[in-house]
Amino acid sequence: MTDDLPRIPIPTPDADQTEKMVFLQEQIVNFLRQYSMPLIEVSLVFSKYTRQLTEALTVQANAEGETLPEILTQPWPLLGGSDSSESSGPPLETVLQNLDDDRMDILDTILRSSMVATEMPLADALMQLRQWEHLARNQLADSKATGQLFSPLEIPEEW
Repeated sequence: MTDDLPRIPIPTPDADQTEKMVFLQEQIVNFLRQYSMPLIEVSLVFSKYTRQLTEALTVQANAEGETLPEILTQPWPLLGGSDSSESSGPPLETVLQNLDDDRMDILDTILRSSMVATEMPLADALMQLRQWEHLARNQLADSKATGQLFSPLEIPEEW
């Protein structure tokens, strides 16, 4: 059964940074495609990680008397013109009660273990997760109904 799935070797800590980023990307894509993870759940996990990584890098930069570029510290702008229409759906508490915490924990574990196992630099990890955050935020902005929040994240073919 496990022979059916290709094994993706974990890059060593001294491997090329690009190899580490490709590994993280493959792990995320494989999991999200396999589990058809809802947009809202993916967004929450990526938001958590971008916030934590930004805080850690900011502390590190401040200790060195440096500043981080905005491309790392801020969410990337949304694509296209998003009209700010009022959402008429269930209360936020209702949406949050329908989240699958176990599935979110699995994605969380995949992200954490991939970054730790490869000893990926925080800036590289944050840049990669900013791309995912950008994808998810654009899809959230395009959502017109609450049900779309629970639709799977649409991953572009080239990812």
